[in-house]
Amino acid sequence: MSTTTTSGPGSASGPGTEPESGSGSGRGAAARRGPGRAREARRAGKQGLWGWVFVSPMVLVLGLFLALPVGMALWVSLLNWDGQSNPFSGAADFVGLDNYRHLFADGGLTRTLFMTSLRNNLYYVLLVVPLQTVLALGLALAVNRRRLRGKGVFRTAFYFPSVTSSIAVSTVFLFLFQSSGAVNGLLKWVGLQGPSWFTDARGLVWVVLGWVGLVDPGSPPAALAGHGVLGLSWWEWLSGPSVAMCTIIFLVVWTTSGTFMLMFLAALQDIPEAQLESARIDGAGRWQTLRHVILPALRPVLFLVLTLGLIGTWQVFDQVYVMSQGQPANTTLTPAFLSYSLSFKDAQYGTGAAISFVLLAIILLMTGVQRLALRERDGRRRLRRGRSAR
Repeated sequence: MSTTTTSGPGSASGPGTEPESGSGSGRGAAARRGPGRAREARRAGKQGLWGWVFVSPMVLVLGLFLALPVGMALWVSLLNWDGQSNPFSGAADFVGLDNYRHLFADGGLTRTLFMTSLRNNLYYVLLVVPLQTVLALGLALAVNRRRLRGKGVFRTAFYFPSVTSSIAVSTVFLFLFQSSGAVNGLLKWVGLQGPSWFTDARGLVWVVLGWVGLVDPGSPPAALAGHGVLGLSWWEWLSGPSVAMCTIIFLVVWTTSGTFMLMFLAALQDIPEAQLESARIDGAGRWQTLRHVILPALRPVLFLVLTLGLIGTWQVFDQVYVMSQGQPANTTLTPAFLSYSLSFKDAQYGTGAAISFVLLAIILLMTGVQRLALRERDGRRRLRRGRSAR
């Protein structure tokens, strides 16, 4: 009986004491964790503060030399500014989006020149980006071969044009592609008559159609020559790059492929050798290994190369400035060179700044489309692999 009566709710050994003991230990643990969490929060706050202190010089530099000029250029694109007065003093006329409207809506010379430059640059992008990417990948695959001797010599030779001054290379190409230059001399040696490279305004499509006898470039079809869009006829839109622009394209592909080759080469050397050996054991040939093993592993680098290629080709300026100045007949005119010409030669700084922001929008749009396309293909491959694994 005594044992039964002593085991009541108030007893130390009764069941009622267990929650008190548990809650007491929980409060003690929480009390111990509270100061620890507070110290960690203070430490993290101090680390974040010191992080901002260390990166603040670079943030200031980027703000001073990148964000601030971009903001100023955006403001200038909304003005009718001659480049002489202070654009922030109210002396320049605020015209809003008129500079952009002149590029797309008005039927004046400015729109014709801008559309011509867009056409030229579009053909330039469509040829340069694939050619330099394929050439860079081919050079990287060749240099990455294990049995190749003198890899360092080949890497240096392929990369050397990329580190050479573009102005110097452009000047050399001017001499090579003259009417009496070395290129036409070689063509004459094999029985071909070379064109006047930098004075030939014929489009490449026109030249090919003339060779096969389908269309006479001198008398184009009325359906193409009499109708068009945005100030240019369809015949002009479909002309293709001019012979002079093809010379610049050849120069740019030759000088930029070495840089992208190094990117591909670094990615190729990161592919595990066991993965390639497994593909060879399974009976995969070179093409199958390239398609199913190497290219999927190179997808991030491929996206980087394509993105840098797009940005660089839409910003081409120095080769055009040195080699052609947009001539002949504006067939090598690009938006970047047109922006420079309107701003610094014609004192139309507002229109020139507007062209630069149109270029920025085009680059962002094409980069986004390219990223979505590569991501969509990657997602489809993963889905097919998951289904096959099931």
